[in-house]
Amino acid sequence: MSQSVAGLFLVLIAVANAAVKVPMTIYYESLCPDSAKFITEQIYPPVKGELRDYVDITWIPFGRSHFTTQGADVLFECHHGPNECYGNKVHACAIEHIQANSYQIEFTRESLTLDFINCMMKAGKNFDDNVYPGARCARDNHISTWENIQQCANSTEGSFLLKRHGEATNQFQNPLKSVPTIVFKQQFDAKENENAMSNFLSVACKYIPQPQPKICMALNSAVTTTVTPILGLLGYMLVRLF
Repeated sequence: MSQSVAGLFLVLIAVANAAVKVPMTIYYESLCPDSAKFITEQIYPPVKGELRDYVDITWIPFGRSHFTTQGADVLFECHHGPNECYGNKVHACAIEHIQANSYQIEFTRESLTLDFINCMMKAGKNFDDNVYPGARCARDNHISTWENIQQCANSTEGSFLLKRHGEATNQFQNPLKSVPTIVFKQQFDAKENENAMSNFLSVACKYIPQPQPKICMALNSAVTTTVTPILGLLGYMLVRLF
């Protein structure tokens, strides 16, 4: 009986920990080199790996773009030109339309979206075959809804979705001070944002509650190993002085 209770207790702990994901919001632009570097080098590796079950990312592909409405039409002016406006629409439509399939249990909607965005950001402006990379990124990452995404991006739905991301961006900061920008737990911290640009993992691990994934534990252990000798040296110097 006690073993059953203990087992149930462990299951409940696991469920509770799985439910507590750290919310993060990333404001970015589809053709921004800094956004590409941040997403492909800082975000993707740990979130694809051990942080997958610990973070919940909201993607906002708008950045420093602007929009105006003329009747039912929405007109966009984007930081890196018209191609970025289309790219932002593709990202907005992908975020909306990507779905996981019940027969592919190893994939979730979140993981598929992460893979697609990472692939698109890696491609950037450089298309080796001069073909827009959307279909390839969808195919290579087990996404079956590219036709829906493409249709959305070329229709008023894409404009509506991008406008919605623009409204979210403007509500956060108008104009957005830096691209990309990351917000942890709905509270913007300029210093944490700056640090995350070069060491996302270190900042993210501060927000993840115990028990943490091994990647965070290893990071904390490395920091302790580095700091302890320094504190010991300072203590020794103080003793000698006094």
